[in-house]
Amino acid sequence: MIALIKYNGGNVSSVQNALDRLGIDSIITDDPELIIKADKVIFPGVGEASSTMKVLKEKGLDTLIPSLKQPVLGICLGMQLMCGNNEEGDVKGIGIFDVDVKQFPPEDLVPHMGWNTISGLKSPLFSGIEDNSDLYFVHSYYCGQSVSTVAVCDYILPFSASLQKDNFFAVQFHPEKSGLTGSKILKNFIKL
Repeated sequence: MIALIKYNGGNVSSVQNALDRLGIDSIITDDPELIIKADKVIFPGVGEASSTMKVLKEKGLDTLIPSLKQPVLGICLGMQLMCGNNEEGDVKGIGIFDVDVKQFPPEDLVPHMGWNTISGLKSPLFSGIEDNSDLYFVHSYYCGQSVSTVAVCDYILPFSASLQKDNFFAVQFHPEKSGLTGSKILKNFIKL
């Protein structure tokens, strides 16, 4: 069973629908027991960082998520909240990845929205995925590059399109909105 972490963020249902299309059972929950017992955990996200961190803290999820031993996948805001300091609302994330989240400089249209390529793929998440594949992004803040960077995208500046550390995986793009390539990435995560 896949646990999708429930909080005040959007997009949880979209991720569940994508898993349903792949024939994968999932449950949307904020119950720590169910999350701990799940085979895999997905931390999806669309929303604002500081209000989301407040909800995670109220539910104890800010300390539960970093303690998980099974594969965990953060998506978009989920990825950003797995990092350190976040300029959106000047909030501290849960610190799985040692990288800060910054706002894009206003040198082009922000938010970064639409299809863009990723490169430098170095994770089992990208097994069978070609370098320079297109994926769907929607974000105004980005994670810088670090030792945990396993894919890069370039919009205004190069940033981490994906991070990986131990059992924790994260993607800035939305695999659930990224067609066949996104579905393949979700399948790869499920196979971990």
